[in-house]
Amino acid sequence: MKPPLPFIKSSTREFIDEARKTPGYSFLDLLHGYIYARWPYFYIGVGIGTHPAAKWITPLGGLINKLLIHQKPDEPAADQVGFADTYHGKVVPLESAKRLVLINEEIKIPDLEQVIPYKRARSIVMKNPDRIVAMDCPCRMARENPCLPMDVCLVVGDPFASFIIDHQPKHARWITRDEAINILQAEDERGHVHHAFFKDAMLERFYAICNCCECCCGAMNAHQHGTPMLASSGYVCILDDILCNGCSTCNEFCQFGALEVVDGVNHVNYEKCMGCGVCIGKCEQGALALQRDEAKGIPLEIQALMTEAGNVGK
Repeated sequence: MKPPLPFIKSSTREFIDEARKTPGYSFLDLLHGYIYARWPYFYIGVGIGTHPAAKWITPLGGLINKLLIHQKPDEPAADQVGFADTYHGKVVPLESAKRLVLINEEIKIPDLEQVIPYKRARSIVMKNPDRIVAMDCPCRMARENPCLPMDVCLVVGDPFASFIIDHQPKHARWITRDEAINILQAEDERGHVHHAFFKDAMLERFYAICNCCECCCGAMNAHQHGTPMLASSGYVCILDDILCNGCSTCNEFCQFGALEVVDGVNHVNYEKCMGCGVCIGKCEQGALALQRDEAKGIPLEIQALMTEAGNVGK
């Protein structure tokens, strides 16, 4: 066996080892993943157009996408993979987000097609799930007047958490599960949405929980402008007309513009609602609640998925 190269960090070697075990994961995917995780602030800054280099790189976007997405020219349109299929988030209500950071065993759920309705990056494989990193949000870092605080991105499990700590020591720190819960709770109180993020270049799997807002989040901005990067939680908000007093406080906190006043009456636009649940805690009258909606997909309820996959009890 060859000795490890001294200039390669152990977390990088672990990332490469995991890449070799990931079916269909190519060298180009590995290179893409390394660039993304090694220089996330540059990557996201270029992606949302705020980095100075964006004016040079953006015109090459079509070529870069073809290289990274591996589009096949003779592939039927219905089977082709788009950008959103490679990098996307699943909206999760607060309690579901908390359960993701409370996992206390390694798990492997290889294909979540019904839960994560994208063609790529829809697995949950967690090694050392208690290793959690709070990272400065790349989207907020790229904004001139960002929302605060910065360190609200949660990177969960290895090799991702260790990789970020090794390569972003000024922008990341180890945290406990209790600290992760506190960050999720605080962001929820600020009215920010939780997303479980998946990326093809990040070993085709879940790797982080984003807690962000429509003014800063690149994925939310892209989603609102026609790139479907976010999947609904599987729930919708319902409004009790009797309890609602029309104060519209909840409307101010809806990141998806799904709460609207029409003819003086507050109502939910079910097409826009992503079921994040942020609005519910803002209603003093208790007029809002989340309700399952099969048309919105299946929720990412990790304990139920673990049981179904046979992970619980091992």
